[in-house]
Amino acid sequence: MSKRYVKGFVLSLVVLVGFTQRESRNGLPVQTAENGGLFLPEGFEATVVIDSLPGRARHIAVNENGDIYVKARFARDKDESVMALRDTNGDGRADVVKRFGGLARERAYGTAMRIYNGYLYFSSELYVYRYKLTPGELVPSSPMEVVLTDDHEHGMHEHIAKPITFDKDGHIYVAFGAPSNCCQPKNRTPGMAGIDPCPMLEDHGGIWQFDANKTNQTQKDGRRYAMGLRSVVGMDWNFADNSLYALQHGRDDFLMLWADKYTPWESAVLPAEELFKVKEGMDGGWPYCYYDQVQGKKLLNPEYGGDGKTVGRCDKCEKPLIGFPAHWAPNDMLFYQGNNFPDRYKNGTFIAFHGSTNRAPYPQAGYFIGFMPAKNGAISADWEVFADGFAGVDPVVNVSDAVYRPMGIAMGPDGSLYLSETEKGKIWRVTYKGDKASFGTTQLAQMEKRKSMSNIRNPDKITDDLDRGKPAIGSKVYAVYCSACHQRNGMGDSQRFPPLAGSEWVLGDKKKLITVLLQGLEGPIEVKGQSYNNVMPQHSFLKNEDIAEVLTHIRSNFGNTADAVTAADVNEVRLALTPKLPAKRRSK
Repeated sequence: MSKRYVKGFVLSLVVLVGFTQRESRNGLPVQTAENGGLFLPEGFEATVVIDSLPGRARHIAVNENGDIYVKARFARDKDESVMALRDTNGDGRADVVKRFGGLARERAYGTAMRIYNGYLYFSSELYVYRYKLTPGELVPSSPMEVVLTDDHEHGMHEHIAKPITFDKDGHIYVAFGAPSNCCQPKNRTPGMAGIDPCPMLEDHGGIWQFDANKTNQTQKDGRRYAMGLRSVVGMDWNFADNSLYALQHGRDDFLMLWADKYTPWESAVLPAEELFKVKEGMDGGWPYCYYDQVQGKKLLNPEYGGDGKTVGRCDKCEKPLIGFPAHWAPNDMLFYQGNNFPDRYKNGTFIAFHGSTNRAPYPQAGYFIGFMPAKNGAISADWEVFADGFAGVDPVVNVSDAVYRPMGIAMGPDGSLYLSETEKGKIWRVTYKGDKASFGTTQLAQMEKRKSMSNIRNPDKITDDLDRGKPAIGSKVYAVYCSACHQRNGMGDSQRFPPLAGSEWVLGDKKKLITVLLQGLEGPIEVKGQSYNNVMPQHSFLKNEDIAEVLTHIRSNFGNTADAVTAADVNEVRLALTPKLPAKRRSK
């Protein structure tokens, strides 16, 4: 085990017992329990509202009396979708937690939590709900209403989160993510061209506008407001300029799908996560185009003939206000309208970067709250680090190493900021205690230094390569095709990608496991009692020997001790499945 890995393990143990200390880097302060373990600009303080929640947490909203409503990340049954929190003794910590809402079990993609016009709105994967709020009631006594139903026959798919926001004219905006990485006939298949034109754009990969005051709507009751947006989880209406803003998650898997065109470093930092000022009728370019923030250009995706340099049809697509580095996962944004913070924060936007999963062999990145100030009536591209320290380790080698991953942002009635995270369901309340008149560059200096941390800076192509100077770890097939999702340690990411360690899918019937690798698998599935909803792409393009090797690797590593899989085992299953596989792949 390398010194780098030992160091990360020790730091993880230290963080788990209370953020008592962490090695100082570049003159930065040591991490302590102060501010709940977070690093904030000078003058800001954070208090822990609650350490953990039974359903963990996604987005949050705060009522005018200070009650907090949290979208549960996991709901095992109906009436568990929302967690309501109240502080009854004024100590800043929630001492009452109630659960309610929702029609059925939810599998990690339920997202929205908003209060609008006296109603509490929230979403699961397939529904947007609301309750009429009554002053003084923590749990609404009014009936739950269904505002919108996702009635597509395909049901669950990747990128199915339903974020919402509202304008001042009574409209609700809902994103419908694309059930694909880049519109290939077989999702995430190396070297396969994309469908052109992409039929998914008719009712996915965009944002739809609906009447916020109507119930029992389906997608056909709304109208498409913007298209070409693969996956939007964070969006907000900016009342300062009366415009919709949205954050697009860029596509994945440049290295796995197009190793002849992209290096491991390019796959780690490209393509950008894009912030758009969304104009009606806007086309963000997906699946044909992506934004390269290094070159500052929209480029053609390799599925449509791109090579990392060609612009082609992409000169007609909307460019983002800013392109953040790849895979940071911007999952919420909030335009600050309060008065608790110094004036420079007014009308600026906070962004929660949930953190990457697929940057190997480089460190994972994101895991912080950023801020973009408003300048001259527009959002500045000069982004800042507002809150860091969530991950608790440096570098983040596997996503499961991160202790916390920031997710939701909400403003309290006093202008304080509430932050939620997904791994434990922890919530912080951030307030400003300093002198507003003197706040400026000096107070922000320490946060500017945090851009040198491995979870924020662009990795150095050589020195940040975690595999530099070391032999390939375990299976080469696993490193190329599996580690981006299931992670180098086989622990997955706790939401989309299931763990391989101790998994009944891995240790059980070999024929079933081989079938999954050959055919792929659509979620949701249960692994070790938890639901996962992301797609497992088919790998029938691999040779029998390669499939046998990688399955033997996962059945004998990550703490697993199952017997080997042979090429003959794979061939037997492949022959049985031959009528179901693409003809050109049957001879493998």
